[in-house]
Amino acid sequence: MSEKDLAVEKVTDAPGAAIAAAQAPQGVARRLRWLAYLGWSKLTLRRLLWASLALVPVAVLAAVAGMDDVPVFLLSVAALVPLAWLIGEATEQVGEYTGPAIAGLLNASFGNAPEMIIALFAVENGLFEVVRGSLSGSVISNLLLVLGFSLVVGGKGRIARRSAYAALGMVALAGLLFALPELVGGPAAHERLTAIGIGVAAVLLAIYLVLTAWSVVKEAREQRASGSSGEADWSLRRALLALGLATLATVAVSEVLVGSIEAFTRASGLSELFCSAVIVAIAGNAAEHGGAVVIAARGGVRLASEIALQSSAQVALGVIPAVILLSLVISPMPLFFSGVEYLGLAIAVAVPALFLLRGRTARWQGAGMLAAYAAIVAVFYAVM
Repeated sequence: MSEKDLAVEKVTDAPGAAIAAAQAPQGVARRLRWLAYLGWSKLTLRRLLWASLALVPVAVLAAVAGMDDVPVFLLSVAALVPLAWLIGEATEQVGEYTGPAIAGLLNASFGNAPEMIIALFAVENGLFEVVRGSLSGSVISNLLLVLGFSLVVGGKGRIARRSAYAALGMVALAGLLFALPELVGGPAAHERLTAIGIGVAAVLLAIYLVLTAWSVVKEAREQRASGSSGEADWSLRRALLALGLATLATVAVSEVLVGSIEAFTRASGLSELFCSAVIVAIAGNAAEHGGAVVIAARGGVRLASEIALQSSAQVALGVIPAVILLSLVISPMPLFFSGVEYLGLAIAVAVPALFLLRGRTARWQGAGMLAAYAAIVAVFYAVM
């Protein structure tokens, strides 16, 4: 890290940032005040997330007490946000003790735990539309909502162009292969999980596992070569305990959410597609989304874009195929998406691919991505 980066980091985290800003020239002072504000905002956000963990027992007790399904659904959606954050935080802390290889595997395994758990409970309840909506919605929100907000906040910058287009290419490949069972098997692919669907899921999952292993090995080599290492804020015991409890709590909250979503859709007049692809998908990724935006605001547009793009590729290549294969032992789920979901995925890939062609970012690009996401949400709402 350069001396300039170290200075910025100190100003961001130091309570006396305002004093440093007052002693600097006007342009620099404005930048330092902004960094100081972001440092305090991050601290406040962490406290808010810790406090909002109280929603977890509230949501579960509300369900056990037989409260109306509408507030139960809303409570469970809100409770997922701090749980998703805690899983990510605990995974990062454990990774500081285990080294980059195990840390990479932990991030790949637990990074999308909320989406996976929600999907499996929905499969068990036969809510296949909820499964497909929440997972396709997760991909779309990562590519347009998260990336869009990150660019609006971060402004001008550069991205890892090769990595970005590799992630977009993987999502596009997954989308094309998802359509294969229907193209070959016709309407029968809507009713049952065909052999072609199983084959597609197995191939995509294999590609994901190979790419994950390669990425983990590469990262481990780079970290050993640089000699850099992180510093954990938690003890290993605390991090493992937090990870275990957060995962168990996510299981409980996900069961409550899935059990109340049908009643919520009836009461609200919203379709299962809209509730799962928009509300559930955003809630399951909210903490990760917020983290990417904060990173972009602190000047890390490159890293924020990597988070959004790689998360979408993980869901498309890893989570969706894994859910399809695991459904074989629960309740086999057909591998197909509706026309509006394919349209949303196509737009979510095409818009970033067009805007990021030169490898540079700007606020207008982020605004365009947010507008595209709003249009997709409107279409989801219209399809009742």
